[in-house]
Amino acid sequence: MLAQVADGHSDQEIGFRLSISTATVKTRISNLFAKAGARDRAQAVRYAYQHGIVAPPGRTIT
Repeated sequence: MLAQVADGHSDQEIGFRLSISTATVKTRISNLFAKAGARDRAQAVRYAYQHGIVAPPGRTIT
């Protein structure tokens, strides 16, 4: 789910892709923020980049 947040998908888009409700997406994203120590999506994306969960645009994970 963090990878989808990093790709810029909305809660509704993530819910549709995973066949779960938007409320469930919001709960899970909130839990991800807590685990990553992030206040918002931007910080969560930074966490994903730093921990190799997704690669920044123009780069690949090695």
